Amino acid sequence: MSDKSRLMRYAPLAMILTVALIGAFFLRDYLSFDALRDNREALIAFRDSNFVLTVFAFIVAYVLIVTFSLPGALIATLTGGFLFGTGLGAAINVTAATMGATAIFLAAQMGLGDRLKARMDASEGMVASIKKGLDENQWSMLFFIRLVPAVPFFVANLIPAFLGVPLNRFVISTFIGIIPGSLVYSSVGAGLGEVFARGESPDLGIIFEPHILLPIIGLCVLSVLPVIIKAVSGKKEALN
Repeated sequence: MSDKSRLMRYAPLAMILTVALIGAFFLRDYLSFDALRDNREALIAFRDSNFVLTVFAFIVAYVLIVTFSLPGALIATLTGGFLFGTGLGAAINVTAATMGATAIFLAAQMGLGDRLKARMDASEGMVASIKKGLDENQWSMLFFIRLVPAVPFFVANLIPAFLGVPLNRFVISTFIGIIPGSLVYSSVGAGLGEVFARGESPDLGIIFEPHILLPIIGLCVLSVLPVIIKAVSGKKEALN
């Protein structure tokens, strides 16, 4: 591969990482709860006068935030609920987040994914066993890393790219897997009007409340249930 081709391959991922580092330093104060609170009236006025344009502008902004891993993804989700309500806000948030995640996935796959996949395919021993296990249970693993709140969104975008996951599986599992969390935070965002009126801050740790966390854990268990069943069946067959 020529130097020019190699540069073109790594350019998208390098640009994302560069913008992410710059954004972490310079945009933190602009993509914050305080910024949303201080500009809420202007946002509502603009939405009421230009609804379609507001939806489009919000989606573009959200996609950019996710694509470049800028600070404020959670605030963006709250804003979606605040501006558009729980149902429509969650739908818009999920769509925009999936688009941004797909951009990261493609950039990572273009830059490093193919090379890492080729190395893993050629490996033997433990690495080969891990790769085989992941390949046999891709759907379960993809849904699992999306549903578990502790897995950073950026990490959940990179791992599938490095393991050679097909694009259609990544998009479908991302879209469906982030719906529960998006619904929770969109609902919180939809209630921000009352929170602002009381001069309070939203409870961003609500997703860890038992009545919300336990159903999500249940979904996590369901996502890996095929893996567990397959492993148990394999052990029984080996014993027989």
